[in-house]
Amino acid sequence: MQSFCYFLSLSLLFLLSWLQHSNADVKHHDTMHPQLDGCDFFQGSWVVDDSYPLYDSSTCPFINQGFDCQKNGRPDKLYLKYRWQPNACTLPRFNGEDFLRRFKGKKIMFVGDSLSENQWESLICIVHATIPQAQFSRTLKGNLITITWPDYGISITLCHNVFLVDLVHEKNVGRVLKIDSIEGGKLWKGQDTLVFNTWHWWTHNGSLQPWEYIEIGGKLIKDMDRLAAFKRGLTTWSKWVELNVNPAQTNVFYQGVSPVHTLMNINGGQDWSEKSATCQGQTEPVKGSTYPMALPPAVGAVKEVLRKMTKPVTLLDITLLSQLRKDGHPSIYAGGVRSHDCSHWCLAGVPDTWNHLLYALVSRR
Repeated sequence: MQSFCYFLSLSLLFLLSWLQHSNADVKHHDTMHPQLDGCDFFQGSWVVDDSYPLYDSSTCPFINQGFDCQKNGRPDKLYLKYRWQPNACTLPRFNGEDFLRRFKGKKIMFVGDSLSENQWESLICIVHATIPQAQFSRTLKGNLITITWPDYGISITLCHNVFLVDLVHEKNVGRVLKIDSIEGGKLWKGQDTLVFNTWHWWTHNGSLQPWEYIEIGGKLIKDMDRLAAFKRGLTTWSKWVELNVNPAQTNVFYQGVSPVHTLMNINGGQDWSEKSATCQGQTEPVKGSTYPMALPPAVGAVKEVLRKMTKPVTLLDITLLSQLRKDGHPSIYAGGVRSHDCSHWCLAGVPDTWNHLLYALVSRR
């Protein structure tokens, strides 16, 4: 009897120890609400900081014409001077030299649409500003563009893939969006850091819709509820991550949902209480830490899919902080590429903060 009680006591101690360790792991790997000492990085406001921007767009050779607002004649500059300030802490300033040390010999890949391109160009501009004299190479292969700094062994790649799932052309059928297929994921393997994004193209219709059919569950259909399609496609992506990513070797981030600022838009309505609610002519952010409209519906779908995953994927929850920046879009200063762009972001600008947050999250590990 004594030996049985002793065995039972040891078993209970082991169980309590395991539960405590397990709870600590859950707290440490809370990728849905990443925090530093209890500070939520994604709740805050924009403050003027004269030390900004993090780089001069005129000296960065990588910026897409449509994002280079200063070169395209935007007359105001205050939008360049805003820094994101979390409510409960101050983010460590982006330290380019520390970034280079952490990512020496590493591969970073952004996968998604032109909002991923926005963030990719921002990061390579920040790195270039840190080592402006360093040699770099640019490689284009299919839908991959890679910038490499050979002296540092760092490569930063953009994989242009607007749905993450497969869009293919089938003979006698046309363009088919295969919501349950993700053969394109072969290109994502072997990376040290992956940053994914998709949403905006799921809402396109008419001449902008890039498919004739959707294939789902082995059947071809002409169309379906776009939010449901997005969620199904994102679930396919989540299964790819579960099967193909080793968290000990690869950090995975999801960019979050970047908002647009037009009177009636995919967010579901008017964006803020002004008579002319578009991004044109906007020169300041929304003041404070709250936004008068709801989050885009895709945000809930993203969080639901990520919540069900067993492999860690950190959410860059950029939606609110970007909603506050109605002043950050190219608008009419997109260089003729887009007549009135309230979807993408000027560089330098808001995507620099997305990368600042990415750096802060990586630095705490």
